[in-house]
Amino acid sequence: MGRDVGWNGCRLQPLFMSTIIILQLVLVVESKCDFFTGTWVLDPSYPLYRPEMCPFIEHEFACQRNGRPDQLYTHFRWQPLQHCSFLRFNGVDFLERMRGKSIMFVGDSLSRNQWQSLTCTLHSSIPSSNYTLTRIDDLSIFTFTEYGVKVMLDRNVYLVDVVRQERGRVLKLDSIQGAKIWLGIDLLIFNTWHWWNRRGPSQPWDYIQLGNDVYRDMDRMKAFQIALSTWASWVNTHIDPSKVHLFFQGISPSHYNGTLWNEPSAKSCVRQQTPVAGSTYLGGLPPAVAVLKSVLAKMKNPVTLLDITTLSLLRKDGHPSIYGLNGPTGLDCSHWCLPGVPDTWNQILYNLIL
Repeated sequence: MGRDVGWNGCRLQPLFMSTIIILQLVLVVESKCDFFTGTWVLDPSYPLYRPEMCPFIEHEFACQRNGRPDQLYTHFRWQPLQHCSFLRFNGVDFLERMRGKSIMFVGDSLSRNQWQSLTCTLHSSIPSSNYTLTRIDDLSIFTFTEYGVKVMLDRNVYLVDVVRQERGRVLKLDSIQGAKIWLGIDLLIFNTWHWWNRRGPSQPWDYIQLGNDVYRDMDRMKAFQIALSTWASWVNTHIDPSKVHLFFQGISPSHYNGTLWNEPSAKSCVRQQTPVAGSTYLGGLPPAVAVLKSVLAKMKNPVTLLDITTLSLLRKDGHPSIYGLNGPTGLDCSHWCLPGVPDTWNQILYNLIL
């Protein structure tokens, strides 16, 4: 009788091989978990931290400190539809994994939103541990000294350069000299979109330049695509993906039109207290999402997309509204309260790093 014969004369080798194949299939499915499709469920164990545990939350994100009376929006947890592991954020584990390393968010105020969320979540995990917070021009550095971990923010709203010339401020779609500061960072999370449709006094440039051609204006989606391609070329040339974790924060949506979430009477996010039910958003995705995905798909160096658009579209309740930067006279349905939705962006980032 052969050595691979087991109980009741059955051959063990085929059974053993079948088990290995099944385990391999399970691992493949698990490795391809879609963290970005799911629903928001009420969970009293959330939020991940209390706002008073994060004294450095900036005014525009500190909704409860600014007087927001309802807190139900803080108790929703993102649940991916797939049956795959989606771990709760563990700040100590994150810091241990990143010990001695540097993390940098690069982008606009939505990057600042996510940067603040991460520093709050980590600080609340080790509240007695020392930290330093410094700002040098557009660079903010939050250092967890016990772990030697730097969590940085480079405020760079277009990724490409805006330079002052005799004619005025020029947005240069094919220039990215500001990228020097990104070299030597271990984990990079990029973002841009929020400022591409700015017009009037809030527009921070006077001309657009591409090569030797200078324009008063151009199609903003086209300009966005060209700038992303310039950034992608820089990443392909200067970043070694075997040494650097590369992410792109997806398009963060706004909520200024209730018809898009099937509530025509709602003119904005004001007084919204619960997410959209289910996993789909009536209004669909912003066109910028397709542009971003098309650029990322053509890159030589792989960049992981934090595809947070849909899950954030469902959170019409998560914005500062009248409890943000300008108080009752202002309206902010673009940024996010902290604690809040960006904590889930970082929870997904944590799971992807794992």
